[in-house]
Amino acid sequence: MDDGKMTVRAVERALDILLCFTEEGELSLTEISAKVGLHKSTVHRLLASLEGKGFILRSPSTEKYRLGFRLWELAANLSQSDDPEVVLLPEMEHLRDELGETVSLYVRDGLERVRIQAVQSSQAIRRVAPVGARLPLYVGASSKVLVAFADASVLQQVLDSADWPAAMDRALFVQQLEEVRASGFAISIEEREVGAAAVAVPVFNRSQKLAAALAVSGPSNRLTAEKMREQAPVLMAFAARMGKMLH
Repeated sequence: MDDGKMTVRAVERALDILLCFTEEGELSLTEISAKVGLHKSTVHRLLASLEGKGFILRSPSTEKYRLGFRLWELAANLSQSDDPEVVLLPEMEHLRDELGETVSLYVRDGLERVRIQAVQSSQAIRRVAPVGARLPLYVGASSKVLVAFADASVLQQVLDSADWPAAMDRALFVQQLEEVRASGFAISIEEREVGAAAVAVPVFNRSQKLAAALAVSGPSNRLTAEKMREQAPVLMAFAARMGKMLH
């Protein structure tokens, strides 16, 4: 067989592997090998190439494979809609599965943030996040993200708002936003609701414009400040992939 035919066959086999995921979210090496009818060593080499290009992701904890962010980038270009709540839902579900807590997506609307998508935690004690909920921009991790990475005029509007709580220190809020910009994430513990905590990061689209805030929330006894700081890099990695799916 000449090199051209061998190359085409390798492409066909790689595509067969991708097609295994049309009905399954995650598959092991053994399962993929059985589906495509190839030896595991051959499948392993093809999976390594697909993983290297971002078409396949492997979970270190389960050793199972799932579709990667590159496919979602391609899918985003096929869609007539670039609505984040639609395009980003699969990745939000994966983030929920990885961290085990409720995942929410917020956008800014005037001086409020709106939850446009949520994936609920499956744990018995959880943070329930109704889609469509409107919340003020002066409190909460997602609010800090949406203000910190917005135009300076947005911050001024928030500070000048008639709804600004008299008990809140404006200088402290500004300082918190500076820390958010420096670290790339925000945390909140019982700022808006007793017993609740959240960590949030910005999602920038392909033009590097702020598109949304991605947040993970749950009971404050589980989501301690230390725990949320540990989770922040995971959120930022997911947010970076999500941003590539948005125009």
